[in-house]
Amino acid sequence: QRKNPFSRDDSLGSKPLHTHRGDPTYGRPPEGSRTEQRGKDAHSHVGKEVQELCLIIRSTGEVGEDGHVSVTFGQLFETYVTISNKVVGILLRARKHGLVHFEGEMLWQGKDDDVVITLL
Repeated sequence: QRKNPFSRDDSLGSKPLHTHRGDPTYGRPPEGSRTEQRGKDAHSHVGKEVQELCLIIRSTGEVGEDGHVSVTFGQLFETYVTISNKVVGILLRARKHGLVHFEGEMLWQGKDDDVVITLL
């Protein structure tokens, strides 16, 4: 972009060419850029989908002896796939944030329909 004659962004010329791993701006878009805003919007959207998934688990699942709500992957898939086709990805994100627990690294429709997903 620095050498692009059609670029209107004058701030590109003032930025250093390369950042290094120790630099706090490494791997991040420029502050205040549209790219940064798109990233924030995407993060917010995924967060809302995770919340919605947790609500679906709470409404369709059953409370176990330990007090946690659980549902099988097959049942959750059938319910949630009408809302979003990203069921597995949202489940993985929810597990990463400590909101749900299930065995295995990945869930596959049909093969893992009996895997129990627990809302923490």
